[in-house]
Amino acid sequence: MSAYAGPGNAAPGGDDRHRATRRAMEAALNEDAPGVTAQARDRRGTWNAAAGLGDLKRQSPRGAHDRYRIGSVTKTFVATVLLQLEAEGALDLDDKVGKWLPGVVEGNGHDGDRITVRQLLNHTSGIYNVTADPGFRRKVFTEDFLAHRYDTWTPRQQVAIAMRHEPDFAPGTGWRYSNTNYVLAGMIIEKVTGVPYGTAIRQRVIEPLGLRATSAPGTKSAMPKPSSRAYTKLSGAPGAKNHDVTSLNPSVAGPAGEMISNSTDLNRFYTALLRGKLLPKRQLAAMKSAVPKGEDRPGRRYGLGLEPFKTSCGTVVWGHSGDIHGSASVAGVTADSRHALALNFNGPGGDREAVLEAEFCAKS
Repeated sequence: MSAYAGPGNAAPGGDDRHRATRRAMEAALNEDAPGVTAQARDRRGTWNAAAGLGDLKRQSPRGAHDRYRIGSVTKTFVATVLLQLEAEGALDLDDKVGKWLPGVVEGNGHDGDRITVRQLLNHTSGIYNVTADPGFRRKVFTEDFLAHRYDTWTPRQQVAIAMRHEPDFAPGTGWRYSNTNYVLAGMIIEKVTGVPYGTAIRQRVIEPLGLRATSAPGTKSAMPKPSSRAYTKLSGAPGAKNHDVTSLNPSVAGPAGEMISNSTDLNRFYTALLRGKLLPKRQLAAMKSAVPKGEDRPGRRYGLGLEPFKTSCGTVVWGHSGDIHGSASVAGVTADSRHALALNFNGPGGDREAVLEAEFCAKS
């Protein structure tokens, strides 16, 4: 057992069939991922567990019901709302971005009149990723972040930064993950609905499903309780300090990754999504229509804010992973919606795929 492993919490009698998952959770703990929280749901019930530390200063354990920043898992919520709007006839996935955001995607070869909403959602737009910009990276992913952690970043500001660079490729000719795509997707939701993307998600997904721990916090820096502390080093230098980055202005991620949730809510969301409770059949099929991620990721595919994780035993789990300062998450459900898992490490170093493998492939 890892030196970071601590007492967990589990449903009575439910630990036996998740023994491999618990072992994988504990084995994944390390200096860069001190604690982990998870929930699994299957036909036999719900299992909640945690291991490791939730607070390094107090040496207190990670909570089995913690809320946490979900990073790019936000993208599935954003895509769901856009697909709902398409089902209602408010827009079409093949609409050009320029139709909804005229003049926004322009400069250095970018042309919003050649890029579709669908290409935003499956990352085939070629739009430059704002988080790759050197100036952005310096403020956000180095120790300079400590002086900028409460800065407010607007969507238009982030898109403008991306437009300073050339596209990665012509629209539809390649695949590359770009957070700018989902910043733009959030802007389109606001243009179509007349309300901020987070409000649309609350009205259309959070409230109908009763997701009590889920929110799009906007510029609110504090984490709601219960939650643990979040840690990251912000430097690859030997002996780099592990910083507490729990408090931050999440507008730095915006529609690409700002949301907060917990494992219970994420399992409920993905289960409802795959069961067709949020989207009609045609839109759900479109969401699952996944394109290859490219030659550097053979066999990996990406749909519309949803991706299939194929395990070594052949089980396919539909979901998304997410990373933001001091928080690494993954959530997903099998295609038949009968088996779900959501988990979070309060640091970037935990092996999420190993936990997925254990939960979906271990013999019960």
